[in-house]
Amino acid sequence: MAGGWWAKAQAGGMLLALLGWVSSCVTTFVPLWKNLNLDLNEMEVWNMGLWQVCITQEEGVVECQAHGSFLALPPELRISRLLMCLSNGLGLLGCLLTALGLEGWRTCEDKPGRKQQLLLAGGAALGMAGITTLVPVSWVAYNTVLDFWDETVPDIVPRWEFGEATFLGWFAGAFLTTGGLLLACSARSTRTTTLLAPACHQASAARGLAGDHHLHPKNADLVI
Repeated sequence: MAGGWWAKAQAGGMLLALLGWVSSCVTTFVPLWKNLNLDLNEMEVWNMGLWQVCITQEEGVVECQAHGSFLALPPELRISRLLMCLSNGLGLLGCLLTALGLEGWRTCEDKPGRKQQLLLAGGAALGMAGITTLVPVSWVAYNTVLDFWDETVPDIVPRWEFGEATFLGWFAGAFLTTGGLLLACSARSTRTTTLLAPACHQASAARGLAGDHHLHPKNADLVI
């Protein structure tokens, strides 16, 4: 029962990790971190991301323009770029490490301790990926709220609001963190299995030797 539970925990953790990593990659590159509707022209919707700004018109035409110089960007966008790219790399590394450490794979079966180390390292990498996703998304969201309620800005000036990528980034960070925690905790199942296996093998060998010891006198009588 315990082995089945840990196997399910590994499968669920791996699924969450993959889903979180894909969502984090999508969040990094889609220009939907902020939305802006102009009162003067309600037919246009402005969308801002880490890499470009897009204008969506009523006819469905989308025009995008990349940001200018990296140094000219606001601090939250510059650091968010770096953190999101780091998150994507850590998420990929964590998925690869944990995949090699899963019980269903035949890799490192002769070194069970190595599989446990892979699970722990992969879980830690996924947890760090979740944190490096949540930090930039929350930072940009916090600054968006501050700018929206800034009383020094006239009411006629349009305000940026949350985009779809903000919520997707929060889900991605939660999935990565939860998946990494499940995979790291499931590493104990690999150790428990490896500790029990030699004991069972020794018990079977002992029973075999005892059976041979009892059979030898009978065989001797038959030979005589």
